[in-house]
Amino acid sequence: MAITKVWIDDGCIVCNACETTCPEVFHVTEDTCVIRGEVRADGKKDSNLAEQNPLAGTIGADLADQIIEAAEGCPVEVIKYVKV
Repeated sequence: MAITKVWIDDGCIVCNACETTCPEVFHVTEDTCVIRGEVRADGKKDSNLAEQNPLAGTIGADLADQIIEAAEGCPVEVIKYVKV
């Protein structure tokens, strides 16, 4: 199993649950959560909502369980992903 894409829908309440669960992928700012540029194929650091660019290299396979756990633990259910 691997996660090919992960993004943050509108509505993040900056509770920090995702970054606590998977800090390699998620970073919480004062206003929202972003997907770290280091794990994205395009290197951008934002919600990845519009682009929905894939994760880089083996990140999606290496961190699949943590990404899913972060999504399931999000109290407002704004973390979305594509699993293969």
